Amino acid sequence: MADVVAGDNESFESLLRRFSKKVQQAGILSEARRREHFEKPSDKRKRKAAKRRKSARALR
Repeated sequence: MADVVAGDNESFESLLRRFSKKVQQAGILSEARRREHFEKPSDKRKRKAAKRRKSARALR
């Protein structure tokens, strides 16, 4: 879980900005959206294959 500790004289907006950035980097929202509905096994295989292709392309 992403947690943010408030500093001295830090505004709520900056705290919220830091928290949302940590949540985005951790992939929490994308994981929640992915788990929101049932995913067929064939769709899961396609998604994983696309992820492997994308990471292989980035390594080149």
